[in-house]
Amino acid sequence: MRVIKTLLLFLVAAVVTGWLCYSFWLAYQPVPTVLQGQIEAQQYNISSKVPGRVDQILVKKGDVVSKGQLIFTIYSPEIEAKLSQAKAGQDTADAMVEQAEQGARSQEIAAARDQWKQAGAAVDLLEKTYTRIENLYNSGVVPEQKRDEVYTQLKAARYTENSALQLYQMAQEGAREETKKAAAGKARMAAGAVAEVEAYAADTRIESWHNGEVSQLLLQSGELAPQGFPVVTIVDMDDSWAVFHIREDMLSKYNKGQEFKATIPALGEEQYTLKVNHVSVMGDFATWRATNTSKGFDMRTFEIEARPVEPIKGLRVGMSVLIAE
Repeated sequence: MRVIKTLLLFLVAAVVTGWLCYSFWLAYQPVPTVLQGQIEAQQYNISSKVPGRVDQILVKKGDVVSKGQLIFTIYSPEIEAKLSQAKAGQDTADAMVEQAEQGARSQEIAAARDQWKQAGAAVDLLEKTYTRIENLYNSGVVPEQKRDEVYTQLKAARYTENSALQLYQMAQEGAREETKKAAAGKARMAAGAVAEVEAYAADTRIESWHNGEVSQLLLQSGELAPQGFPVVTIVDMDDSWAVFHIREDMLSKYNKGQEFKATIPALGEEQYTLKVNHVSVMGDFATWRATNTSKGFDMRTFEIEARPVEPIKGLRVGMSVLIAE
């Protein structure tokens, strides 16, 4: 009986001693380092180049949108008024081009021809009159003054006839080439103005340029939207990555292109493979580590980005990502 008690005491003492030794061994083992990061994703702000009042918002939070999908519309009567003005200016410029190309109307040409003939008839009359006056002057009946007055009238009539002829020829030839080019230039300018306003008018119906999920609605229907102000924000979870801040003494394990395992507590205990795609070229002082005088320098941290090698279902922005060293 005494032998049994002795053996039991020995066993108890051995167990206690082993437990103490194991506890001391565990206490002096290096504590594993856990690096914590978080998930980020590409974010897009959807806005309009045109200021105005928000007419309709066709999405809500949590909706998955695709590229080219209509997101919201802007009501802007000012754009419609400017478009009407621009189209009226284009019509005027087109009419000027048509007028320059076609030249004068038939009635204008006929009127110029009649004026030229009228001036010619006046010249004929004055030539006959001058001949008579010249004969009378030579006979001593008419003074020289009268002859000079008629001759002056004849010269003026010839000038008038020549001017009328030039006007008639101009009417027949139509507009000059320079005038046609100027009219065509004004027409192109007017067409450009219309295209510009139409582009603004088209931007009152804003579509998404990317795939993603609606995360925020910053304005509601009826509110005024300044130019370029984000109305809807979407997040593309297919373009997501994890961000870590790594101490410089551990940075060699996370060079660009290297892969490592990490867990995302929000998704369970499963490990996921991430690949480093960016290492910051500039380090920051780590606020959580004091100066280590034994090593003689302050530790800096470097931001790295790592993307999942394969898509991770259920991933959300802000989820924690853990790396056990």
